Amino acid sequence: MRGMLEQACPKCGGSGWLIVEREGISGADRCECQGEDRARRLTEKAAIPQNYLNAWFGTFLDYGHPGLRHVKAMVTKYVEDYPLALDRPGLLLTGGVGTGKTHLAVAALRALIAKGHEGIFCDYQNLLDRIRASYDQSSGASDREAYRSALETDILLLDDLGAHRVTEWVEDIVTSVVTYRCNNQKPLIATTNLPVTTGVRAEARAAGQPGQVDYRISLADRIGVRAHSRLFEMCTLVPMPAVEDHRLRK
Repeated sequence: MRGMLEQACPKCGGSGWLIVEREGISGADRCECQGEDRARRLTEKAAIPQNYLNAWFGTFLDYGHPGLRHVKAMVTKYVEDYPLALDRPGLLLTGGVGTGKTHLAVAALRALIAKGHEGIFCDYQNLLDRIRASYDQSSGASDREAYRSALETDILLLDDLGAHRVTEWVEDIVTSVVTYRCNNQKPLIATTNLPVTTGVRAEARAAGQPGQVDYRISLADRIGVRAHSRLFEMCTLVPMPAVEDHRLRK
């Protein structure tokens, strides 16, 4: 039901339908306002944080940096091509703090919502906390639905992936979410500040070979090798360039 201060569509009067005549026969067509209302409802449901309500591709500042222009073009093309011609249905944006990963991820989510797709924003730490809370009988319905939403929503934006000390429980939860979405070709847009390990470097790290191992905590360390492997199966890697923290720049 529309709010008291929200005006009804002047074309359909709020019914959502338009009476049309074709070759003397009356019928009904969906009003274009339904598309606008759906996008608005999906945006509200997406739970995008207040800090990112203005995160669009047009508001992303590249400061003339060619690397930032390149990653913006990559994410924009992903949205333009979605859901067709995508070898991998997701994105993994990696890089340091303040490089614009979350801004681009939210811009992609908002653009896909505008195209009619359902999606939600989840902070990684908060999602784990809510899933853990759902085991408590006194927890609210929204906490109990958190895990199911992470599995089933059309598009999941998982921000700050790996920002939690690794435990067996955390590894199992992340693996189940990533594996389910991978197996069902449900897109995952993820951001992380942690370095990723690929190819020979990952194998050397796992084997503990001296001289070839990066001893910084990696994404694989925080989410487990199974989830890490699935993540690369389903996501295109978007490495952010090493730039100054935009928050400090502002």
